[in-house]
Amino acid sequence: MKRFLSLSFGSILAASGGYAYAKYVEPKRLDIVRKTISASNLPASFDGINVLQFSDTHLGLSYHLPQLQNLVEKMNALRPDIVLFTGDLIDIPNEYPYTNKVAPILKQIQAPLGKYSIYGNHDHGGYGTELYKEIMHQADFKLLTNEVHKIELVDQTFIHICGLDDVMLGKPEYSKTLNQLQHNVFSIAMVHEPDVAVKVANYEVDLQLSGHSHGGQIQIPFYGPLITPPFGTVYSEGSYEVGQSNMQLYVNRGLGTTRLPFRFLATPEVTIFTLRKA
Repeated sequence: MKRFLSLSFGSILAASGGYAYAKYVEPKRLDIVRKTISASNLPASFDGINVLQFSDTHLGLSYHLPQLQNLVEKMNALRPDIVLFTGDLIDIPNEYPYTNKVAPILKQIQAPLGKYSIYGNHDHGGYGTELYKEIMHQADFKLLTNEVHKIELVDQTFIHICGLDDVMLGKPEYSKTLNQLQHNVFSIAMVHEPDVAVKVANYEVDLQLSGHSHGGQIQIPFYGPLITPPFGTVYSEGSYEVGQSNMQLYVNRGLGTTRLPFRFLATPEVTIFTLRKA
């Protein structure tokens, strides 16, 4: 199936003259996407706080350390207050030869209110669970695995950041984790796979941030994504409102590639969310 998709996509792009663009140009582009998140339960002291999300670097296939270094410099130039990584750091962890060089780069990311991460399916896959955990620790990221963390300012006002374990290869604990959230406290849930938003929306979550789908990675005009991964087929990119609570969901297109080293009409992105008191 993968070979068929690769050959079919190659044929389509060869016919359209887009093969070189999809392999060498678009994967190295970067969209800085800016969003405003308004919530009535956001403390006034958090109004204007910037939260940066990046996701799915998949180091090793077509995304490499010099790109990661350049990314960190661009992210720091945006001056985020909080940085969130929503999973899939290395494409095949046990085959990647430069694991010792990743943490020193990620450690350079500056965020005065903290850096947080979660597991993606590729972080657990390839015997990468402990390796990813160690990289994140060395890079000064707090790895949230079915955990809720309080981000508190000097005036003692706070919001909640929580992270679920990966849905495909981990053990997400929805009730145990999300039942800790409160209606009157603004909360962000980091969940690698976006389609479980239908479950997450049943809890007191204001904003779910996900990756995983890569925006389809390859999109065909007038058709849409050529293929999307499990748990990334319903919500493939961008903003949504989910459930009776109208929970806000944002799906980041990620930065790297997996399976096929192409991106077409699914430009890599970093997202900046500005929090506003409604």
